[in-house]
Amino acid sequence: MTLWDMLRPEAALSATAAVAYLTILTLLLPFGVHRLRLIWLRLTKPPRRAPIAWRGALPLVTVQLPIYNEANVVARLIDAACRLDYPRDRFEIQVLDDSDDDTVRLATGRVREWQARGVNIRHLRRRQRVGFKAGALAGGTAAAHGDFLLVLDADFVPAPDLLRRLLPPCSDQEVGAVQASWGHLNPEQSWLTRAQALLLDAHFAIEHEARCRAGLFFNFNGSAGMWRRQCLEAAGGWQADTLTEDLDLSYRAQLGGWRFVYLDEVRVPAELPDRIRPLELQQERWAQGGIQTALKILPKLWRQSLPTAVKVEATAHLLGHAVHPLTLGLGVALAGIGFLGPTDDFLPGWIHLAALALATVPFVTFYALAARLRGHGPLASARRVLEAMVLGLGLGVPLAGAVVRGVARVRTSFHRTPKRGCARGVGYRAVMNPWALVIRGGLGLALTGAVANLVATGMLAATPFTGLFAAGYMAATRESIRGDAVGDEQRREREPDESREPPGERPHPG
Repeated sequence: MTLWDMLRPEAALSATAAVAYLTILTLLLPFGVHRLRLIWLRLTKPPRRAPIAWRGALPLVTVQLPIYNEANVVARLIDAACRLDYPRDRFEIQVLDDSDDDTVRLATGRVREWQARGVNIRHLRRRQRVGFKAGALAGGTAAAHGDFLLVLDADFVPAPDLLRRLLPPCSDQEVGAVQASWGHLNPEQSWLTRAQALLLDAHFAIEHEARCRAGLFFNFNGSAGMWRRQCLEAAGGWQADTLTEDLDLSYRAQLGGWRFVYLDEVRVPAELPDRIRPLELQQERWAQGGIQTALKILPKLWRQSLPTAVKVEATAHLLGHAVHPLTLGLGVALAGIGFLGPTDDFLPGWIHLAALALATVPFVTFYALAARLRGHGPLASARRVLEAMVLGLGLGVPLAGAVVRGVARVRTSFHRTPKRGCARGVGYRAVMNPWALVIRGGLGLALTGAVANLVATGMLAATPFTGLFAAGYMAATRESIRGDAVGDEQRREREPDESREPPGERPHPG
């Protein structure tokens, strides 16, 4: 190619797309390496031994149920909590209810039923919903009597033996929190729930297990875990300055010298969102809150006298959501390459194949191992891995926006994840983000056209990678168009207001 050829507008655009493509792939490389390192730790580090039984008299435990507009699942949650197998004089239950809908009535009725059966359960209502979930937990902790605090979100259904299985590791006075694995109530409902199930399985079975075995920092996941009250208070308690109050508190506690234990064999099933917009609300909150927590915690962490391995892994963990804007940029670059059709002078076929391997093999291996660890056969594992990759790419647009908001320190309300449950008395509707739908749909169409152009021009080496991105954006667009109503009678979720006083009963002692 001559210099004149390279200066032509279409050639200059092709070169720009090629440079962007290679640059973003280079920036994504550390994320793949990090996945491989977690796999290595998971497979090579032996499990850490923890006490298998509690020594001495059973401690007093407070079970906290933070809820906000959970009419479809609140009865199921309260019933499961009240059926926990633990001496009734040694545990109490707090229903921390900030609701402004029929949830209040349903919770009140259920609480009174269980009180009549001799269960120590209280229905606590705040005058102002300040601090969202973190504020509710902080208020509950101030009124709690327990030495240990078990937190269960509204969509979780614990087995009766949960308290007895989480308690033994706390015999070690250095253990500040014990986290159980999340199971799934509806993993086979659709491709969307199967993909989510595998993404969560990989987080717990590989990430948590690897970090726990290697003595690295990991996080309490906001539910299905138990805190030592002394640890929680020493770390500064629940704070609402990030959207991931659980991640924030976890790191503050571990920076204070407390140790966490993860029990993969203890699984607490929860409901997976069966529509994409509720899922996006959940994932956006985690992404934005993760970046907020990184900005808050990392300066303190790097000033601490800690092993370098702990600092590096904590940094990779807290900045993990930075992958989303990079992946979105890679999709744009692939669309440009597919339409502009750069020649082998810019991107030889072997570079495409190498890029495909470097960008996908670590993640495919990561999710394939998680599927095998959860007992799926080869064919089921392959299907789930493909679905997880497609979903991960399809969520790129809203999650990239969430990362940008986190970096820009934009204050965002805590949006709950609407749940279908089994009662279906209320159909909570998540607020749609039209810009995310338009951008994702447009990019999906552009990538689909790019695949067709690559095939037509014989550039087959770039087709698989581009096709994977096209599938992700088009699948997510299709799910968005299907709608996001959850349940029967639809109730559109309003923007949460911290200052609004919830209607109904005032601080309710039960």
